[in-house]
Amino acid sequence: MQHRSNMAGCIHPAAVFALLDRTSPFHLAVDGTGTIIHAGPTLAKIGLAKSPVGRDLLSVVDILRPISGLDFADLHRVAGKKLHMRFRDDPGTRLKGEFCPLRGSDISVLDLSFGIGIVDAVRQYGLNARDFSHTDLAVEMLYLVEAKTAVIGEVKKLNDRLRTAVVDAETRAFTDTLTGIGNRRMFDTEIEKRLAADERVSLMLIDLDHFKTVNDTRGHAAGDQVLRHVAQILTGVTRSGDMLARVGGDEFIILFAGSLDIEQLDLIASRVISGIETPIPYARAFARVSASIGITQSVNYDRPTSDQMLRDADRALYLSKDAGKGIYTIFNPKDGMGIS
Repeated sequence: MQHRSNMAGCIHPAAVFALLDRTSPFHLAVDGTGTIIHAGPTLAKIGLAKSPVGRDLLSVVDILRPISGLDFADLHRVAGKKLHMRFRDDPGTRLKGEFCPLRGSDISVLDLSFGIGIVDAVRQYGLNARDFSHTDLAVEMLYLVEAKTAVIGEVKKLNDRLRTAVVDAETRAFTDTLTGIGNRRMFDTEIEKRLAADERVSLMLIDLDHFKTVNDTRGHAAGDQVLRHVAQILTGVTRSGDMLARVGGDEFIILFAGSLDIEQLDLIASRVISGIETPIPYARAFARVSASIGITQSVNYDRPTSDQMLRDADRALYLSKDAGKGIYTIFNPKDGMGIS
């Protein structure tokens, strides 16, 4: 036993510190006067205002419990007990620790831990598992937090992908794939929503004249080009708040927000008819169609419904076709049909 005690007394401090740095990297070592003579590598990451080495231990840490205001001699009397403390340079960071004098030496070690504050400390100081003792349960908590963070991250990514997939599916469900504008489902949903909210709307039903001839003589590719071109023309007369949809093979609807006066309807319908009648380039030639239009407005009805408005717009549309095509008709149940 005497031999072992002599050997312990002969251990060089540098060897002790090297061992502590590997096994308990979050520590402070002091000499018999309470002066810090070594700081574990974790302390370098904490970023204290001044290096702790060479300073009095109790000028670096403030002991809070079990008794505050301890002097260095008191620390020896509470050796082996759990201490609650904080850095004087960083009072917001709470610590736990144990003061351990080394037998056969005047060196003492204050082993430190963040306790349950480890998660915040890891984020604040950029710490990792190597900055703690391998046997410290805080490391297990650190791994759990890392695993939880990884799982949460993956769940978030999955949720984002699911939300994107839902949005994409909804967009496809309400979009005409050929022209990129709305489809019949979108129109039905939108007009029902607006009428249920007692909003005023104007409905313009557009049907292409001579479209079958284009398909029969120039092929379906030419017909598709005509439909895309018409969608662009109709998009050009819509405003924010309006809705455009392709509701049939060569039939389109514009749902205008609000009631429009005769001058506005005339201007819009004339622009649509003129734009569509302009020959459409295709395969070094031109495809030619025109448009017949039927119009009605929700103010025409005491209790407007989408079915009634569509029937009346369709009646007005066929009056336009019967009158020679390439014109528009406004449905007005009070004054009868007006043709322009």
